[in-house]
Amino acid sequence: MSLDSASASRFKWFTTEFALLIAIAVVVLFTTAIDSNHSYYYQPVLNLKFVAYNIATLGIFALGVSVVIIAGGIDLSGGSVIAFCGTVCASIMLVLSPTNLPGGASAGFVPIACALLGTTLAGILVGNLHTWLITSIRLPPFIATLATLVGLRSLAHALCEYVNKQMTGANGSRIYVNDAFFEYLRDNVWVPVTVFAVLAVFTWFVMSRTVLGRHLYALGGNEQATRLSGIKTENLKWAAYCFSALTASIAAIFYIAKVNAADPINQARGHELNAIAAAVVGGCSLAGGIGTIPGTVLGVIFLRVVIDAVAKTIKTNSDVYEGFIVGSVVVLAVTLTQARQLLASGQQLFAGMRGLCAIPTLVLISGLIALITLGPWVGLGTAVGLLVLLVGIKIAEVQGHRA
Repeated sequence: MSLDSASASRFKWFTTEFALLIAIAVVVLFTTAIDSNHSYYYQPVLNLKFVAYNIATLGIFALGVSVVIIAGGIDLSGGSVIAFCGTVCASIMLVLSPTNLPGGASAGFVPIACALLGTTLAGILVGNLHTWLITSIRLPPFIATLATLVGLRSLAHALCEYVNKQMTGANGSRIYVNDAFFEYLRDNVWVPVTVFAVLAVFTWFVMSRTVLGRHLYALGGNEQATRLSGIKTENLKWAAYCFSALTASIAAIFYIAKVNAADPINQARGHELNAIAAAVVGGCSLAGGIGTIPGTVLGVIFLRVVIDAVAKTIKTNSDVYEGFIVGSVVVLAVTLTQARQLLASGQQLFAGMRGLCAIPTLVLISGLIALITLGPWVGLGTAVGLLVLLVGIKIAEVQGHRA
């Protein structure tokens, strides 16, 4: 057995899923300790419901995004697909049901069924459009989905204004959905959680136990070789992008249920990046061909727990810092999930001059964030502590390289 093989087998137990479980536990314990209200301790059920609902809504369409990434593509349009499909759903409800329903009343089976069917159909059509742009027009997936990222939200806004004008006679950028069915979806957190769980199991089964799943992995690993082996790669891309858009349309139903309205301007804005981040944290490689559905599920849980931790530890204007903190934690999490490969290969984290210059950059950024959010002394302590840690790692790497 070679040295590399022995090192790899030594760290075989350190999987992406195992690293994420540790990371989730650390974030929860850290939040419980540093939150001045200790809400995880005093209100565990309420917090579990809140986090679970957000995990489910993000996770539903993150599953579709992960399938596209495994197949070697990218889908940037998830948030706009949610906004568009949610607007389609609310528009159908407004057209087919009265706007003055009494509290707790339902428009009935037909309007709700038409709204749900129209929502999922809209999602499939968007996925088909993506595939056509990529396979027939030969647009790169990044450009094709970037176009719909911008265009679909604008189209949803225009549709919202038109439907409001025609049905109510007033201008409005929102369509309110006051129906008992959507209130039920909002108030019963285990409905979206169950949908997420069923979709996760279904996606896992397809990707790991069927010919279609093996072909999607092959497509992401080497598209040319997959095509030369006689597999119709265009059909595989259609399946991946339609599934991604379909999961976004399902998520849209829960997004509008959460606020009882379709809001194309703000709804799910930027959430497509959270879905991509969750998939990457879960072990999906943007190069394609690598990733697991359990990893994506844990990546979603980790990301939402981190976002909730930011809100609980930074009481005022937490959204100002959310993006940077989530981005930093995503980088850290991906580093942890790749720790087995780093350890097995013996690669240095701070090799050469580039690595040496990265140390003060990391120290300054971390110290600045700690200073702004937690105070000057915590900022100084964070900077000094991180500097000592990183310099120690660098010294150990140099000594190990000389040995």
